[in-house]
Amino acid sequence: MTKLKDWLVAGGVLLVGRRRRERRPERQRIVAAGAPNRRAENVLLLLFFGVTLAAAAFIAVYALDRLSNQTQWLGLALGGSFCLLAAACFVIAKHLVVSEELAEPYPERESPAAQGEVEQIVHESGSRFTRKRLVTLAGSGALGALGLAALVPAASLGPVLDTDSLYTTPWRKGRRLVDEAGKPFVAGDVREQTFYTAYPEGGDRELIGAPLVVVRLPLEEITEPRRSWAPHGIVAYSKICTHAGCAIALYRTPTFAPTQPRPALVCPCHYSTFDPADAGKVIFGPAGRALPQLPLLVDREGELRAAGNFSGPVGPSWWGVRMGKARS
Repeated sequence: MTKLKDWLVAGGVLLVGRRRRERRPERQRIVAAGAPNRRAENVLLLLFFGVTLAAAAFIAVYALDRLSNQTQWLGLALGGSFCLLAAACFVIAKHLVVSEELAEPYPERESPAAQGEVEQIVHESGSRFTRKRLVTLAGSGALGALGLAALVPAASLGPVLDTDSLYTTPWRKGRRLVDEAGKPFVAGDVREQTFYTAYPEGGDRELIGAPLVVVRLPLEEITEPRRSWAPHGIVAYSKICTHAGCAIALYRTPTFAPTQPRPALVCPCHYSTFDPADAGKVIFGPAGRALPQLPLLVDREGELRAAGNFSGPVGPSWWGVRMGKARS
């Protein structure tokens, strides 16, 4: 009997609650309902598609880095995507969002009711949309593609997972040193107090580990054990500064030996200074490690060739990226 009574009470409560819910009047609209505008929705969908396409084009052009006028194409794709996105926002504001101008006093205090009215206004302002899910999906795709395009240039900072390319150089034992015209360097032609730039014969000169700085010093001034790397006192170092990747372009030679410092290789960008007679050690400036040295040998024709790879990885040393060994 007790259980039957409980069931009857529960049923009555549910019935009364349902009736009250049915009798509850609908909330009065704040913003007048707007007429559907499918033509504007179609234009909006086309604009969102254009944003997505332009952002995808930016990613494709960035990946194909050998295209002619790449910078102009990148600017056109990214700028076009932003212009199309601006046009989409204009269509939404002018044709798809119900708007009205009301002169009302600014409320002194906010209340939960006022906050609810704001939410209601935002919700009711989109009454002209007839395909909200499709528009939301297209807009999300456009913004997502544009965000991905904005992140793509971060790939230029260097490889993230595979860093082997950072340590690869075109130098290996027996590769001949040549000048810009492809003429081999003859050991007898390399003079003291003269700055030379060399490249690997048959190698890719665009690689960061390709260019060399070649100078000649008195053999007795070169410290051990690197003296065996310098036939006839000729030493070769990477032309890329270990500070920020600038080019070593200056060679300091003393005019008055007793009073001026010894010869040095200098980067003109931040004045990192390296000692060519002492394994390329840093003697001044912000560089964090020595300049990588390339061991040399002289063949039967008296021409300079590499006797191996660099003493260390080529290039700047930020974040420990260049703490491994150079590889051919």
